[in-house]
Amino acid sequence: MFMSVVSGLVVSVDAFFIGISLGLQKKCKFLYLAVINAFLFVLCMLGFFIAEQIYESIPFDPDYIVGFSFITLGIWTISSYFIAQHIKRKNIDSSEESKTPVKSIALVGLVMSVEAMLITMGITFIFIPNSTLLIPVTVALAHFGYSALTFFLARTRYLSQVPAVLSHIISGMALIIYGLLALFVEIAI
Repeated sequence: MFMSVVSGLVVSVDAFFIGISLGLQKKCKFLYLAVINAFLFVLCMLGFFIAEQIYESIPFDPDYIVGFSFITLGIWTISSYFIAQHIKRKNIDSSEESKTPVKSIALVGLVMSVEAMLITMGITFIFIPNSTLLIPVTVALAHFGYSALTFFLARTRYLSQVPAVLSHIISGMALIIYGLLALFVEIAI
């Protein structure tokens, strides 16, 4: 049980960078982050119960699903930022530009929530039959704590100078690395 809680804390580290990316967006309020994390908590609980139900029906090792899912999410996180920036540059109309940050905040929240659900499922797969509700609770609270801390740090004068692209790339790379670890640990064993 202790290792499942530690795993939830460790694999939620990418929320640091998500908090930075949201904190650097001037139109993002802390209330948005709280709503995102409430939705994230619900998805973590859902992921926990889904993982317990489908574990026996998966004909191969679930680590492959976890690994490829995280690699895909990481690539999508990085590429979606660059696509959004490209679209933003093309739209010169100021009314479109004011709508873009809210859309990007919702998109980041959705990605963060799905990613947390996958983390919950992955940890549950690894620790079945000793999985407990501490897994989704730990993942959700770690995401909220990490993202809230860095959200407020991004508003300081030191981190506000960090380019937004850096936080998206680091967040995406954290997901890709976690996915590769899930695959290579399985291949090595």
